[in-house]
Amino acid sequence: MSTPVTAHARGGQVPRRRIPARWVAAALTAALLAAIGLSTHYRSAESVAASGARFDPAAFGARTYESEVVPAIRRRAVELPVLVKAVTTDKRVADRRYGVRQGNGPYNFAVKGTGRAGVAESGLMPVTVPGLPPGTRVSLQVGPAINGTALRDAAGIGFRRFRNQAEYAAAATALNNQLWRKLLKNLDPEHLNGKEISFVGAFNFLTPAVVTITPVSIKEMP
Repeated sequence: MSTPVTAHARGGQVPRRRIPARWVAAALTAALLAAIGLSTHYRSAESVAASGARFDPAAFGARTYESEVVPAIRRRAVELPVLVKAVTTDKRVADRRYGVRQGNGPYNFAVKGTGRAGVAESGLMPVTVPGLPPGTRVSLQVGPAINGTALRDAAGIGFRRFRNQAEYAAAATALNNQLWRKLLKNLDPEHLNGKEISFVGAFNFLTPAVVTITPVSIKEMP
């Protein structure tokens, strides 16, 4: 508590000096702002989700597809013939070297390659890729229905970012929907029939004889 400032005056009286009201108001405002700053906590998107904020699959897909998923798959992509050879030689080694696994699920792989496109049927466009074992059937999903969770899983998006299995599944669907809007909606598979193409994508390796890739890039080669 401050001591009043005094001065001698006529008649022996000691008057008190009043503190201007605006000074008091300014001090109280500063103290209030400091208290707010000390009590404010900044939280990540994940912690907000955990606290009960409603999960928006469409917003998640729009936010992460081009910024996170596509770059991750491009960065991890290995040539398809190299991967198939590695898996058929020693699957455990290939899984650890090239695969991405979420929990106890199967390994997913990011791949790239070139080949000759065939006639698309039932949402799948076959591609003849040189350097693969005889009988290997390679297809690219071209929609409109995009199935599976390869984009989510191969990009390394794990379950811990979500509150439950329903949100985790919805995230995979949202990424597939973004793929359709960003790439496949304007793709003309009929135009690509018989032409050399390049592709980048992801898939779950169930058997070396059947490779069904969810693409993030399909380009006609010059």
